[in-house]
Amino acid sequence: MTVPPGRRERKKAATRQKIADTALRLFLERGYDAVGIRDVAAEADVAVTTLFSHFASKEALVFERDDDFEQRLTQAATARAPHEPLIPALRREVHALVRHCTADDAAPIWRMIEESPALREYEESMRLRHADSLATAIAADLGLSETTTACRAIARFAIDAYTLAREAADPEAAVDEIFRMIEAAWEATGSARRA
Repeated sequence: MTVPPGRRERKKAATRQKIADTALRLFLERGYDAVGIRDVAAEADVAVTTLFSHFASKEALVFERDDDFEQRLTQAATARAPHEPLIPALRREVHALVRHCTADDAAPIWRMIEESPALREYEESMRLRHADSLATAIAADLGLSETTTACRAIARFAIDAYTLAREAADPEAAVDEIFRMIEAAWEATGSARRA
């Protein structure tokens, strides 16, 4: 049984969401480079130190669901049904993530990211971190003492599948096409027999 969060945790989560929502609104209205951290803090009615206690950088404000994204992917690998193969579980989660990020209201956010070198660089470092976490989760799920090259490659492919599908004309079809290749690569490593 899951214990619901206490008042303090709910209040912290509400403050974090308010800051993120305010930042995104300001970035979309004025442009990412035209808005500073102090602008976001003032508009959200919080101290700059409060903002930094929730977000490590200005870029992190745009990617406020970063931890959730990473957790969802690692759980897809480790919390799947006992006899469910790894690759279909990852495909299902990437489909869900792509559906979320290709919704009509997400288009202006992705345009803003594409137009900002700082945001593109932050997203790239975030993808590498997600791939490392996913590779570690895959290795742990397989009972391996260390992360193998096959685990790292499959994790990178899954993260890149999300990015490539997000940019495709038909994101759903792109996920399926990419995951057919990922599944073939996973089968070729022999790791699929253990997953």
